[in-house]
Amino acid sequence: MARRGENRPNTIRDVAARAGVSVSTVSRVMAGDYPVAQATKQRVQRAIKELNYVANTHARALVAGGTQTVAFIVNDVRGPAFAAAVHGAEQEAARRGRLCLVCTTEGDPERELAAVHLMREQRASAVILIGGAIDDGAYRARMAQIAHSLDAAGSRLVLCGRPPLGDGIPATVVEYDNESGAYGATAHLLARGHRRVLFLGGEPAFTTTAGRLSGYRRALEDNGVPVDPGLIETQVEFTRASGYEHVRRRLSSGPPFTAIFAETDIVAGGAMAAIFEAGLSVPEDISLVGYDDIPLATDLRPQLTTVRVPYEELGRSAVRLALELREGRASSGSEQHAVFGTHVVVRRSVAPPAR
Repeated sequence: MARRGENRPNTIRDVAARAGVSVSTVSRVMAGDYPVAQATKQRVQRAIKELNYVANTHARALVAGGTQTVAFIVNDVRGPAFAAAVHGAEQEAARRGRLCLVCTTEGDPERELAAVHLMREQRASAVILIGGAIDDGAYRARMAQIAHSLDAAGSRLVLCGRPPLGDGIPATVVEYDNESGAYGATAHLLARGHRRVLFLGGEPAFTTTAGRLSGYRRALEDNGVPVDPGLIETQVEFTRASGYEHVRRRLSSGPPFTAIFAETDIVAGGAMAAIFEAGLSVPEDISLVGYDDIPLATDLRPQLTTVRVPYEELGRSAVRLALELREGRASSGSEQHAVFGTHVVVRRSVAPPAR
């Protein structure tokens, strides 16, 4: 039988005892922000190595009153696009000695609000909200209240992939050129000769969909192609199953089309499956473009033409801007609203329409 405590992990006290120093000295060596004699530093580092000690970064952040944390609040971390943004935020937080806490909401505004309040109580340096939203009066009022509440607590609200709230609201905005990406994808289809392009997207009041639908419409209008309401399919969930089901129904009935602009790559994957099931091919019978440029885009066959969004850089910049503001190395002016470009990545899913 194992003796009590035999398998317990080594603690900072064990390191201090092995090195013959105080616990505070060990903490100073690990933090690297306080002068320690070289010989003492070497003894502590040797003890850490011998004991295979791993510092509890989470505990250190909480002991510091939560000021060493940033919070990333997202609907669902399973989506590749949001996962890339979370990765970027975590990498930047770690580089700056912060702990990145990730909270999920499943799209519930009440859960989002509860997570924000919890992070405010924990005195997080920044609270980052990512993903689209229904941009109405109620949303703006709620976000303004959150921004002022966090600001009063010495924290910072960061909207990642969401539009600005207006002048006078203490929030950092990091977004991408959503509408131009959709314009470019639609224009690419039009340049290959398509005139019947099906838009496959979500709820039009959702900011992500609103921007992509606007870009789609503008590309048609600029190229002299009438906008056909019958070719605008909304209420599509951002899942493969939903993309599949909507295109399956469209192929069996509804206005004909030669190309599809899917609002996300995942929806495009479902659309491609429905096309193949109907005995048709991509791009010979129907051309297809997506949006996001997640790894799925290159896994599909044929590989998917899509819009590249720098999600990892969005997450990284969300942390960087907020922390630079808190550290006094940035003003609250224009540099606190960053807009990243998007571009079309041309692959093999688009061809001229079949005769």
